[in-house]
Amino acid sequence: MTRHLSSRRRLLVASGLFAFFGLTFTALFPRFFSRPRSLPIQDRSAPIQVQLASFGQDAEPSLEGGVGWINSGPINLAQLKGKIVLLDFWTYCCINCHHVLPTLARLEAKYKNELVIIGVHSGKFDAERNSENIRRKVAEYRIKHPVVNDANMVIWERFQVSSWPTLVLITPDGRFAGARGGEIPFDELDRMIGQVATKFKDQLNLKPLEFPAENDRADQGALLYPGKVLADRAGNRLFISDTGHNRIVVTDLNGKSPVEIGSGGEGLVDGGYDKARFNRPQGICLAAATLYVADTENHAIRAIDLKSKMVRTISGTGSQAARSPLDRYVGAARTSALSSPWDIIQVPGSPAFYIAMAGPHEIWKLNLKTGKIGVWAGSGYENIEDGNLDTAKFAQPSGLATDGKNLFVADSEVSGVRVISGIKTDHPEVGRIVGQGLFKFGDIDGTGADVRLQHCLGLAYGAGKLFIADTYNNKIKVCDPGTLTVKTFAGDGKPGSED
Repeated sequence: MTRHLSSRRRLLVASGLFAFFGLTFTALFPRFFSRPRSLPIQDRSAPIQVQLASFGQDAEPSLEGGVGWINSGPINLAQLKGKIVLLDFWTYCCINCHHVLPTLARLEAKYKNELVIIGVHSGKFDAERNSENIRRKVAEYRIKHPVVNDANMVIWERFQVSSWPTLVLITPDGRFAGARGGEIPFDELDRMIGQVATKFKDQLNLKPLEFPAENDRADQGALLYPGKVLADRAGNRLFISDTGHNRIVVTDLNGKSPVEIGSGGEGLVDGGYDKARFNRPQGICLAAATLYVADTENHAIRAIDLKSKMVRTISGTGSQAARSPLDRYVGAARTSALSSPWDIIQVPGSPAFYIAMAGPHEIWKLNLKTGKIGVWAGSGYENIEDGNLDTAKFAQPSGLATDGKNLFVADSEVSGVRVISGIKTDHPEVGRIVGQGLFKFGDIDGTGADVRLQHCLGLAYGAGKLFIADTYNNKIKVCDPGTLTVKTFAGDGKPGSED
């Protein structure tokens, strides 16, 4: 996602060679610093911008201006000379920022003596500028490296960044080398870091640095960062995605008599309740005696047979899909790669399941009778645009609900609620109840275009009303889909767990 800056602060793309490295550096890393082809700015998963050294030969990068640090005290980049430093500019709402984290963890493991990664959290939403909120997300996402809260975008502007995520490279002699936005494959980064290590082998400080990770201090209670919940009144059951514990928990409607599904270990493993493994599961859907799970960071859909107590994978390979938004993909469910499925739902009377595929900003359809899965709605470009299924735009869809005729979508990055009407007809249409744009958010009750939410992640439908998890506002809102009126149902806007 691109954040528009004033012309004075707009990202500069240098066309010449690095002043301090001459031909050598660009020859070493032509792919990392080559200018990408032109892409729509909505496609946040692509290399959006390239920035070459533009601070002048004598300039040294700085992290001054942050308002708080997580996983470490304040760090002066001058103290890290002798280390390869990679700055990760991110914001915790961003799905593509999530996708970068496993790559960074692999780099940290491989180059533990040579590399220091520092997260620069330059928050998009108001809630994301709070250091305590960032601290919780750093723990939830299992981030081990230091993170600075760049709440006022000071560091962002100093490095002339314009998109999330962006990686900035600083060489062991303390010089800014360059930056690139988007999800960069591990192999490219691995090759680049290896070449830098070789180039600077005589200047490297190979003493590893240790940082006290927030994740190591996370509260290990009965649940850890639960993502979704599903109530089964007829069966007197509550299904909970215990996301942080990598499992599903089943209780009665009073929260008693818990049954754990999954060993708690991270991974993609089928089998019995005690052997199966998940990776940060989110959405859940009950159909007869089977519970379907959007196993988000396994990029998979799992099926839990509640009678035989067995878990199996019905779609996904365990690896994230990397496809062009122009690819209207349809393929065999079991062998198709997915990208961060966040919720799943079945419309009564239909054999199909609908999936909020957050990674490519699309709604997918899974048909168990045909064994096929593929794009159903959304162009793959991140924004808000109504219309037919092929041209409509979504922005990180994260929650689903239905009244049997319409599919409602929590479209988190536009802080919106979308509606796909006529889902049982030949010509469904995408519309909206709430949502005006990627940077139009707030906490305003009202009707239609006047309403503002802040990164809503969940929906539930009942008694003719739509209930909205207005996540970053710490509220539950209730919506009348007929009048488009939205008002606060529960919560005063302050975080907490008071009844």
